[in-house]
Amino acid sequence: MSVPQRRVPAASSGSRSLRRSLSSRRSRRPASALPSTTAGGPHPVELAGLLHELTVRLLTADTMPRALDRLTAFAASSLPGAVRCSVALIGEGGPLTEATTGTAGEAFEQQMYAQSSGPGLDAARTRSLVTAGDLVTDERWPQLRDAAATSGVRAVAAVPLDVRRTAVGALSVYLQEPGDPGPDVLVTAMALAGQAEVLLGELGRRAALTEGAEVDRAVGVIIAQRGCGVQEAYAILQESAQRLGMDRRLVAERLVNAAARKSQT
Repeated sequence: MSVPQRRVPAASSGSRSLRRSLSSRRSRRPASALPSTTAGGPHPVELAGLLHELTVRLLTADTMPRALDRLTAFAASSLPGAVRCSVALIGEGGPLTEATTGTAGEAFEQQMYAQSSGPGLDAARTRSLVTAGDLVTDERWPQLRDAAATSGVRAVAAVPLDVRRTAVGALSVYLQEPGDPGPDVLVTAMALAGQAEVLLGELGRRAALTEGAEVDRAVGVIIAQRGCGVQEAYAILQESAQRLGMDRRLVAERLVNAAARKSQT
């Protein structure tokens, strides 16, 4: 369903700067480049410190779900007035991946996912910034008004996330009080999302390399055990994963570990 976009008002120089920043993100400016700071926005030194801390936290996460948990927790602690931060990622042909920090707004997001419409999902689908100053009165999502009124969230800024070649999504920041999110929230959230795109893409690349190495080792085990060819060994591994209803990497890891234990006996 086509949902009208809420544009950041053009009345102030801060809003114009944010629109220029968003336009640059759409035109594939490197994600590490930051939006221009505005009056009332974060100090450049503070913003640099936040990005450094986010980089350390995400790159030391050993799994993508843990990285997403760290992203939402860090955003919630860094953004003024935030009572809930969430990330939703939609992979090609895969299920929705969620991570949240904060108990407020839980019912709102549950209803959003059930209805398949709302600020976070709209930001992910349209690849543009979506904001709302009052979710209780906003006409774009009437089906979410009651949930907003009862779950303790009134305003939101949803910033698109584009994880390199694997998923699209959004970082959503919820505020308890009504009112359009100000430059402090918007600029910081956009900067964190831009940095997170790069970091999550790197984590995905590392995971793919690790999976490839584990699968290759398992294929070698299958060849040694069955005396088959490479293509047949890959097919056997894939069929085993489907039959067991497990991820191929996990099946490969278990096969390699079983072979190692057997060789030690």
